[in-house]
Amino acid sequence: MKTALSVKLLNPAPGYLLVEPAKQDKKTDSGIYLPDSHADKPQYGTVLAVGADITTDSGKPLKAPAKKGDTVIYKKWGGNDVEIDRVEYQFLKFDDILAIVTKSKSKK
Repeated sequence: MKTALSVKLLNPAPGYLLVEPAKQDKKTDSGIYLPDSHADKPQYGTVLAVGADITTDSGKPLKAPAKKGDTVIYKKWGGNDVEIDRVEYQFLKFDDILAIVTKSKSKK
């Protein structure tokens, strides 16, 4: 019996986050279409799931740096790619997260 893999069924292992990278631009601002191999992949995306907190080798607890729904910036060479239904996702270690993008606050 074959089970269909779905991103909704994935729960990251402790110390990992599941991130959907931002869509790569296929066209320049001037309207030129680019091939898939034109440039590096985006280094930011949306957190879809978060694994449990871990304990470091020194015994300190390490909490997840982001929560589900956050937009994060991550290391260029970090993570592991997983393709499901023609969409590429990233499993990233907590240490691969460089920043969390904050929502802009409107001025009053």
